[in-house]
Amino acid sequence: MPTKRRELDPQADPQPLPQTFGLERHGIERPAKVSWNPNVPSLIEEAVHRQEGQVAQGGVLVVRTGQHTGRAPNDKFIVREPSSEARIGWGDVNKPFDARRFDQLHRRLLASYRGKDLFVQDRVAGTDATYQRRIRVVTETAWHSAFARTMFLDPPAYAGHESFEPDFTVLQAPTCYAQPERDTTYSPTFVLIHFGKKLILIGGTSYAGEIKKSVFTIMNYLLPLEGVLSMHCAANIGPSGDVALFFGLSGTGKTSLSADPRRTLIGDDEHGWSHEGVFNVEAGCYAKMIRLSPTAEPEIYGATRRFGTILENVPMDPATREVDLNDDSLTENTRGAYPIGFISNASPTGRGGHPHHVVMLTCDAFGVMPPISKLTPEQARYHFLSGYTAKVAGTEKGIKEPSATFSTCFGAPFMPLRPSVYATLLAEKIARHNASCWLVNTGWTGGPYGVGNRIPITSTRSMVEAALSGTLADAPVQMHALFSLAAVTKCPGVPDELLNPRATWTNPAAYDVKAQELAEKFQENFAQFAE
Repeated sequence: MPTKRRELDPQADPQPLPQTFGLERHGIERPAKVSWNPNVPSLIEEAVHRQEGQVAQGGVLVVRTGQHTGRAPNDKFIVREPSSEARIGWGDVNKPFDARRFDQLHRRLLASYRGKDLFVQDRVAGTDATYQRRIRVVTETAWHSAFARTMFLDPPAYAGHESFEPDFTVLQAPTCYAQPERDTTYSPTFVLIHFGKKLILIGGTSYAGEIKKSVFTIMNYLLPLEGVLSMHCAANIGPSGDVALFFGLSGTGKTSLSADPRRTLIGDDEHGWSHEGVFNVEAGCYAKMIRLSPTAEPEIYGATRRFGTILENVPMDPATREVDLNDDSLTENTRGAYPIGFISNASPTGRGGHPHHVVMLTCDAFGVMPPISKLTPEQARYHFLSGYTAKVAGTEKGIKEPSATFSTCFGAPFMPLRPSVYATLLAEKIARHNASCWLVNTGWTGGPYGVGNRIPITSTRSMVEAALSGTLADAPVQMHALFSLAAVTKCPGVPDELLNPRATWTNPAAYDVKAQELAEKFQENFAQFAE
């Protein structure tokens, strides 16, 4: 049954109603009610009233995303149009979409908004004012609006302005579905990016990560054109001002390893590296929640007990209202969105200087990569282009268990330009600022997935701490014959045997076979970058 409409508390919604750039400028006609820029508390209250979610112990909002509990990469397309066509790295990831078909779906999405309550968030992406972009997010649900407000920044000097003119607009409509035969989509779900019209359409999915990653894709297109390296990475700052980057796909440990209480967090997922230094693209964190530990990840765990956090697909006891972070019955990809300020040592500016350390994280499902290796600048570029890791269960639709994959720039699904653009910028900046580079394996040891065990996060933390503090600068290394990696063999707080992956296998000959298999995969993948 439809929920009864009610007005949001005007005292909780102090922002002025845009008058000169309203929804009619987007072609949105006859919505039932439009809520402009309501804050998170009022949106959580509204979400509960509309039965979009429930409040758990601690005040967190618990929601479910239905069929889609992860991104749908096969359903994401970029419209082929004159303003961007020559720059896009077209292929299996950046799939082209016909402009006329886009317009067709756009009209149907706009029609689906008629008679519905809509929520609008006018936000900003990028903490560096020089490179900021104004983003408008229109949603059908209160909780998605709260997500957008959490993930992106307040526009500067917004109060008192009559209008907000967005650089890009996201129209999200989970109840609007494509017709694959008619629309040439792969399924009823669609995520379409039109750089010429500065417009993103998201339909047929309630997974909030599609909003976040679509905006990231926009920034990954725009920033390199201004000489800024856009990065799928976390970043933090040490007591002496040393900045560290943590590259890696979802599930490799970016969020957990960057949330170090001894270092100041710049951000956990998306950044730019400009001529002045590093800046966060976002204002919030979107962390994996599955099996979080209050001892191993105390800062993130604490966010799961705070009002203002949104938990996606985390099971909750209906009687006690306690959430179970160990329950993967809905998905392995349980998620939590919360303001970065929930991390006690988060940077108030979201900015830092030029990186001293570049850490590339890989979750090796084969169980053969060394836990930590020193990289030369050339090797850093190689592994950045390779982007080897395992797709972790649940992060994408259809992934049930980890599988080896190569994702260029550790974020191929969000990188619309040619890979060489990002790799060249990275190499130039590493060389200019003399950054130390490391490859850290957070995957399996003692055997591949299903046989061995995941490397303990406590050991990984010790390795990262030693690398960033300079302790490993002169540490002994052993060259890996197949991967040509300078594998560290001594690290404080880490057993020596763990640092030698071959020694952790009960059958060394089986290790050699599996390592050769992975080395061949590296060679096959890198053939595409031969030129």
